[in-house]
Amino acid sequence: MPMIETINLTKRYGDLVALDNLNLTIEEGDCFGFIGPNGAGKTTTIKILATLLKPSSGQAQIDGLTVGYQNRQIRPVIGYVPDFMGAYEDMVVMEYLQFFASAYGIHGRERMKVVGDVLELTDLAYKSAAEVNSLSRGMQQRLSIARVLLHDPKVLLMDEPASGLDPRARIEIRELLKELKRMGKTILISSHILHELAELCNVVGIIEKGKLLYSGSVREILKKARVGHVIHIGVAEGTERAAELLGGLEGVRRVGVIDGEDTTETGAPVRVIHVEYEEAPGRSYTDLPNVLVNNGFRIAQFSEEAVNLETAFMRLTKGLVQ
Repeated sequence: MPMIETINLTKRYGDLVALDNLNLTIEEGDCFGFIGPNGAGKTTTIKILATLLKPSSGQAQIDGLTVGYQNRQIRPVIGYVPDFMGAYEDMVVMEYLQFFASAYGIHGRERMKVVGDVLELTDLAYKSAAEVNSLSRGMQQRLSIARVLLHDPKVLLMDEPASGLDPRARIEIRELLKELKRMGKTILISSHILHELAELCNVVGIIEKGKLLYSGSVREILKKARVGHVIHIGVAEGTERAAELLGGLEGVRRVGVIDGEDTTETGAPVRVIHVEYEEAPGRSYTDLPNVLVNNGFRIAQFSEEAVNLETAFMRLTKGLVQ
């Protein structure tokens, strides 16, 4: 049985369809990266799973429990981390966590132990007496994660947890999420920092205008996004002539000349030929260097552009919002 499953999940606000028959399947122990532009429906999905919104139609289940009908049983199973946390004024970190531990029904010595454990896990023990409002945004996000770990939930629902963080804070959050993944938590995380999702998540889903476009492993999505090959070629001289020659070859769909990295002694940008090539039986992009050499060009650079999660996202979406 999947840990998280949605079946034709739909959410409407009047004439606006925020979610349109969304079908997701997330297995126990998965770290699922939820990708999409602002307004695509990511936050709506997470809030429905967190039992904070009611779907208009369709169904969502967590650990076999149905959202909207078994919310009281679902809430102990989940931990919801919004993109921005709130706190009572003048509350210190220890008080904040003890307050929520008490709300979860954790009391006495057990509460002190649990609070101490999550402070250690999130590396916030040295801030236990600091006011919550005095913490940096990165520390506040770690505290928000500490809060939802108090009752040891099976599922973590995280809405842009690295939003607005500086590079060091993002790395700290990423390492914390890796540790939670090693602990066997099922994690659904939305983020705009796609290269970090590729490193963290074993499964990703791309949503646009309320519709799920793709869902699967990172490798599968990169494979779907690969339409031919993108090659960068540098020649010692005669870049424009080489580009014209390549543009007339079979299999070459597009050729352009772009500025590469500044590798000359003068710091001037090196001109690089950008080739989009579609392979077919009997021809390969690896033939391109031979063509150039046979026509008197000296090759200084030849590399294939990697398709990563960011380029896959750009190729598979159209930038549509609600």
